[in-house]
Amino acid sequence: MLSTPSQGGSINLSRLRTFSANLLIAVSALAAFALDQWSKRWITSKLYFDARCSPWCGHKILIPGWLEFAPIPNVHGAFGLFGSSKPLLVVMAVIVLFVFWWSFREAAAQSRLVCVAFGLIVGGALGNIVDRLHYGYVIDFIDFYRFPQIWRFTFNFGDSCITIGVALLFLSSVIRASHRRA
Repeated sequence: MLSTPSQGGSINLSRLRTFSANLLIAVSALAAFALDQWSKRWITSKLYFDARCSPWCGHKILIPGWLEFAPIPNVHGAFGLFGSSKPLLVVMAVIVLFVFWWSFREAAAQSRLVCVAFGLIVGGALGNIVDRLHYGYVIDFIDFYRFPQIWRFTFNFGDSCITIGVALLFLSSVIRASHRRA
């Protein structure tokens, strides 16, 4: 039963909305997780990959001088930071997920955009947590290398989902703030 009539006979839509919010978060998270895991399996089946290798074990140039697929084991946290302790990185990821949930739980009950954003963050983070627990590292393979002397960006779809989710949360916050002022 999704909702029950209140004493006045009307249906309590907040329960229905919360159920829909949870469902939207779950579907978004599942889609992000599935895309992340499938893409990592696919790329490692097509290109040579060995956790002991240097970054150039096997690669496929997509845009010369800019972008390639090159599977690379990433033992560090986000952006190569936070060391290489597997337990610490897994615990930090869970803490960050909890902080995001705590910060946006009320907004998620009212906004589909926030639900999708949070789902993308959860799915991407879970994909990387699964890699870290299973392999001891995260499989990154999208290599943006136009300016390697400044920063070499190598990431995966889970990282992309997290980044897009955070951007959508920021956008949602800006939209809510502008509606409050209006």
